[in-house]
Amino acid sequence: MPKAKIYLAAPLFTLGERRINLEFARALERRFPRVRMLLPQQYAKSIKGKRDFLKKMYRWCLETIDSCEAMVALVEGADADSGTCVEIGYAKAKGKIVIGVRTDFRVSEENGLNLMVAMSCSPLIYRSSLTTTLNRLTDSVAKRLQQELQPL
Repeated sequence: MPKAKIYLAAPLFTLGERRINLEFARALERRFPRVRMLLPQQYAKSIKGKRDFLKKMYRWCLETIDSCEAMVALVEGADADSGTCVEIGYAKAKGKIVIGVRTDFRVSEENGLNLMVAMSCSPLIYRSSLTTTLNRLTDSVAKRLQQELQPL
């Protein structure tokens, strides 16, 4: 059976962001071997310094979202990353499964997120960074992916 492709939408600009993205994606693949996680940061690294980097990156992101069965979106921080929010909106408009993930313990609006972002993620999995671990978070997301991808 072919693996379901899952797009990981998340900020990818700092060493910390890139590290957690990779650790989280690999942990999800271990917990749910039926999925293949696709990370924009890996593509970005492969085309770094090439002509039309930004156009290529933009096209790759949209085409990859189109080809995926679902998206897992890390929506962290006081204000979720704008690029991640665009990816969420694009995936939602395309009828994709979008699972939002948030561990930031600051709370306002909908678990600390803008209403439009929170409601575009169905579900939004919230686990406070004060009480969760990467393993517990991965278990929650893998379980939801299994439920969502069951009919596929």
